[in-house]
Amino acid sequence: MKAKTDYMVTSLGIILLAAGLYLVKALPDPQGMLLALPYIFIGFGCGIFGHGMGNIISRKLTKNAPDIQKKLEIEKNDERNIAISNRAKAKAFDMMTFVFGALMVSFALMRIDMTAVLLLVFVYLFVHGYGIYFRMKYDKEM
Repeated sequence: MKAKTDYMVTSLGIILLAAGLYLVKALPDPQGMLLALPYIFIGFGCGIFGHGMGNIISRKLTKNAPDIQKKLEIEKNDERNIAISNRAKAKAFDMMTFVFGALMVSFALMRIDMTAVLLLVFVYLFVHGYGIYFRMKYDKEM
């Protein structure tokens, strides 16, 4: 069943990629949202295709080696590796705070379109709200 899902995900990626490439050529003078839509399709199509193909290739390579498959599963679910991964994510989140803040200030000083600055502010506040929510959730669990 999992293999069937991977093939469907890969097919969806190819379809999105093809639709994006078609729209790049088919739209003579795009305006508004149609200006970015083909490239969004191409980006999502490439990402989804890569994810699906990675799973397919990984499954085919480990199909005849159950010992390697078991070892990879243990490493993926090892508590120490999970803790290291979570600490790395926390450090990246801390760095993102300063980078997003500097980017927003520099965009405002360069008088970039207000829509772009407000989108950055919205994403900044959304991500931090998400982080605060989970911080409070984990504090209640302990």
